[in-house]
Amino acid sequence: MRAITQHSFGGPEVLTVVDAPEPRPRPTEVLVRVRAIGLNPLEPRLRAGEFPLLGPPPFVLGWDVSGVVEAAPQTWRFRAGDEVFGMPLFPRAAGAYAEFVAAPALHLARKPAALSHVEAAALPVVG
Repeated sequence: MRAITQHSFGGPEVLTVVDAPEPRPRPTEVLVRVRAIGLNPLEPRLRAGEFPLLGPPPFVLGWDVSGVVEAAPQTWRFRAGDEVFGMPLFPRAAGAYAEFVAAPALHLARKPAALSHVEAAALPVVG
């Protein structure tokens, strides 16, 4: 899969697209194919190194996510094909700047049919 990572602190110019292994969901997690991400106000400060929340680079930013469940091997909450959104794992790294994210099922909600993935991804922090 592709992911956007950074190997140093700085502005948007430090972000690069890399090939990364697809995450494997743990028990009670689902694998989500990311359709849209939200950019929350904390992320530029983390990218610049103002807060050591994620430690030193390299890391993949991103928490606000909307997408489609690809696999839900050990949870009853969702099934493959369900559209979901949420903010998994905060303040731990969720790595949503990627094509796939593994997220605890309880950190996600069903995406309302009336919202696009872009609109749903904008809701978790800002909403």
